[in-house]
Amino acid sequence: MTRAAHSVEFETLRLKTGLTRSETADLLGVTERTVIRYESGESRPSPIAIKWLKEHLARLPEKRKKPAAFRFVDLFAGIGGLRIGFDAIGGQCVFTSEWDKYSQITYRENFGNDHPIAGDIRDYSKDPSLIPAHDVLLAGFPCQPFSIAGVSKKNALGRPHGFLCDTQGTLFFDLAQIIAQHQPPAFLLENVKNLQRHDKGRTFATIVNVLRNELGYEVHHRVINSAPWVPQKRERIFIVGFKNESRFNFDQLVVPEQGPKLGSILDSHDTTDPKYTLTAHLWNYLKDYKNKHEAKGNGFGYSLFGPDDVARTLSARYFKDGSEVLIAQPRKRPRRLTPRECARLMGFRHVDGSDFRIPVSDTQAYRQFGNAVVVPVVSSIAELMKPHILSATENRGARKPEKQPELPFIQEPERAFAYG
Repeated sequence: MTRAAHSVEFETLRLKTGLTRSETADLLGVTERTVIRYESGESRPSPIAIKWLKEHLARLPEKRKKPAAFRFVDLFAGIGGLRIGFDAIGGQCVFTSEWDKYSQITYRENFGNDHPIAGDIRDYSKDPSLIPAHDVLLAGFPCQPFSIAGVSKKNALGRPHGFLCDTQGTLFFDLAQIIAQHQPPAFLLENVKNLQRHDKGRTFATIVNVLRNELGYEVHHRVINSAPWVPQKRERIFIVGFKNESRFNFDQLVVPEQGPKLGSILDSHDTTDPKYTLTAHLWNYLKDYKNKHEAKGNGFGYSLFGPDDVARTLSARYFKDGSEVLIAQPRKRPRRLTPRECARLMGFRHVDGSDFRIPVSDTQAYRQFGNAVVVPVVSSIAELMKPHILSATENRGARKPEKQPELPFIQEPERAFAYG
């Protein structure tokens, strides 16, 4: 068995036990950073460490049957990247909202049908009582009005952006209405790094003011680069809030010392479907485009990577030409990442270690992973939040079982497309 296989086995066992990395470190008598090195493949876990985890798992059948430690809602859910991290620390998702029909297909395929998926969140912000009571609110609220690309496009078209946008720009306020109604003990919000700089910082100041002064939350935020967890440079801002005073500190986030390289997520060139290799026409076009802009002193064009590199940010437009992350091939034209490689690049894997299922076309899969969060980053934040969530919810009292809200019927689209 290879070192990578041992690492996957180790992390799968840890997740099945429900232990955090810190708890696993205590069990094995090692440091938390050692556990991270085991799971990243930087170090090979010892046979005795794997044996102890197996024995610990065998002694925990009743513990795993206990009710969830807390309840959470997954808003602007996409394909569930935020959810995976909070499933892993013992949470139960009781409500999901995602408007895109293809993302709903992927979400259902991976998380089942234990509750319906709501569509437009604005239908629920008008009456937040339709959303079940919860302890933690998760939301990767739409970033287009605040992203560099989104702002540039809207400026060019003479359209408003940010909070002036009549469509997406007000969705944060719909989110705020839900928080105001339910007053969850904790929340985690995610957005693009540029949110901090949008409109000379006024947009972000408004968000923090609403959360802190109007809704009464202790607010923490940090921009995190995904490169220590996955072979991709992807910076996102995460905003954590607690209704009551806590000792949460983003500086205590355990960040791996050395990140993986692309070779850890790539399939063999010999086994990759030839359809992912660029056509001669597209490759010539991308080379000409890059040469034209280099002559003008611009940095536009494709980016070519090998197994020892760390990729640029995967975007939702990757399906168009793959130019931001092209994989070099010996004696061949470069190729795109496959959807499965994109899933690995974003760290998508279930709590039990199984592969994340991709039931949609390649085009939709590229869009979904390009819009997603990096799962291991969220998992690390969830682990950091866990003791504070449990402390905030331990005295909440027993809840009566709630009837799931009736959601508008959403017809699942016909699957008349190729599967990735």
